Amino acid sequence: MRKLVLFLHASLDGFVEGPNGAMDIGWVSYDEDLAKHAAQILSTADTVIWGRRTYQMMFDYWPTVPSNPSSSQHELEHAAWIEQTSKVVFSKTLDNVEWSNSRLVKENVKEEILNLKEQPGKDIVILGSPRFAHHVMGLDLVDEYKITVSPVLIGSGLPLFQGLQEKTHLKLIENKTFDSGAIGLYYKTVR
Repeated sequence: MRKLVLFLHASLDGFVEGPNGAMDIGWVSYDEDLAKHAAQILSTADTVIWGRRTYQMMFDYWPTVPSNPSSSQHELEHAAWIEQTSKVVFSKTLDNVEWSNSRLVKENVKEEILNLKEQPGKDIVILGSPRFAHHVMGLDLVDEYKITVSPVLIGSGLPLFQGLQEKTHLKLIENKTFDSGAIGLYYKTVR
């Protein structure tokens, strides 16, 4: 059975977005070391799931990277990976998704994710999409949490965890310290 992995960056005080919204993430201690870590996590996945907002932001940006002469090697590699990867977008308001290898799901989130887990393939990753992640966490569908914590306090924004109704037991599998002082945490859900 495939695993659903939540991969997010957080501040030390527990926020995944700053107070100015979805793109207020300039505080993430992203460097070459963290880029290698992210690439390692994504190498285990062949399917990304997103909510509407994150899909739209990603679609507005990543397809433009290959033709942008100022794109870094990391950006070019990630753009190639995301282009080939299956993308499942959960939205009640979108009518279609245009990005290659994308599919729209308008209802039955839990059933759809359980169905995805049963299909052959690599892991499924929620890449960003924190509001959608909150919903999926509440459905107890996340099998692994891969969180990087940047050494910064931002004071306010969107919390990493929000609206959980049930206690979720986790087992620490690994932790890493990066050159920037960020920490990578890898937990499995105990069921």
